[in-house]
Amino acid sequence: MSTRSRAHPGGARVLDMGEVRPYRERKPPWFKVRAPGGPKFLELKRMIEGEGLNTVCEEAACPNIGECWDRGTATFMMLGDTCTRRCGFCNVKTGRPGPPDPLEPLRVAQSVKRMELRHAVITSVDRDDLPDLGSTAFVGVIRSIRQFAPGCKVEVLTPDFRGEEMPLARVIAERPDVFNHNVETVPRLYPLARRGSDFRRSCRVLLNAKEMGGDEVVTKSGLMTGLGETKEELLEAFAMLREHEVQVLTVGQYLRPTRDHLPVVRYWHPDEFAELEREAYAMGFESVAAGPLVRSSYHAEQTLAQAASN
Repeated sequence: MSTRSRAHPGGARVLDMGEVRPYRERKPPWFKVRAPGGPKFLELKRMIEGEGLNTVCEEAACPNIGECWDRGTATFMMLGDTCTRRCGFCNVKTGRPGPPDPLEPLRVAQSVKRMELRHAVITSVDRDDLPDLGSTAFVGVIRSIRQFAPGCKVEVLTPDFRGEEMPLARVIAERPDVFNHNVETVPRLYPLARRGSDFRRSCRVLLNAKEMGGDEVVTKSGLMTGLGETKEELLEAFAMLREHEVQVLTVGQYLRPTRDHLPVVRYWHPDEFAELEREAYAMGFESVAAGPLVRSSYHAEQTLAQAASN
C-alpha cells in the first residue's frame, strides 16, 4: 500500500484518503461499491483530520466507509497506529508503540459529539507493552462519550488483553452497550494468521465479558472468509462462539491489503454468505451480518437494535 500522511500538531498521524492505494488484484464483480464523497462523509472526514484522530474506516480503506459515515456510525482506533502483534492479514504496522496520549479519549468523545454520531465503535491496536494492556483508554473513552454525547451508543472492540481478567473487568464495569472481540478466523489457521493470539482464549474473553456485564452488555464477534477455511470449520467456530454466549456475529470476505500479507485463497460467493447467515441464526445468534463486504462495524447500530429486541 502506498499511503502518504501528514503530521498533526498533536503528533498523531492522519491518513489522507485521497492517497490511499489498496493492493489491487482482480476481484469478483460483487465487490463493486460507489466511491465515498457525500456531504456527510466529507464533513466527518474534515472533523476527524482536524482532531488528528485515527479511524479503522480509513486505516483499513474499508469499502463501506461512505455508507457508514453517512449513517452516523464511525470506528475510532485509539492508542496510536503501531501494534505489538503481527497478524498476517492486518495492515496496521507493527513495532514499538509510543506512549499513550492521555487526552485521546476526551478528543474522541468531543469528536463523537461534534459529528452527532448515533453509534460509535471504539477499538485499538494491541498494546501488550502497557501494564494495563490498554484498558485505561477504553475506560476513559466510554466515560467521556457518556458525558459529552449521552445519546450515542458505545461499542468497544477490544484486544484479548492477553486473557487477563482485570483489564477486561475495568472495561465491562463502564457498561458499554456492545462488547466486541473478533476471533477473526478458525482455530486451525491461528498459527498462520494470528500469531500471538489463541482462539479459545478469545472465546473465554467473550464469555467473561458476558458474565461480567449480564443483560446490560451485548457480546459480539466476527470472522473472515478467504484464508483457506472450510465451511465446516466456520460452522464449528460459530458453534463455539454460541457456547460462549456470543449474541451478535459478523462474517465478511478477507481482502489482501498488500503483497506482503496473506493471499486470498478464494472469494466466497454471496450465496454462500447467505447460507452461513441462515446457519448462524439457526444456532441461536440474535443478530447476524454475513456478506462479502461485511466488516465488524458494518450496520453496527442496526445489529445492536436487533439483538436488544430479542
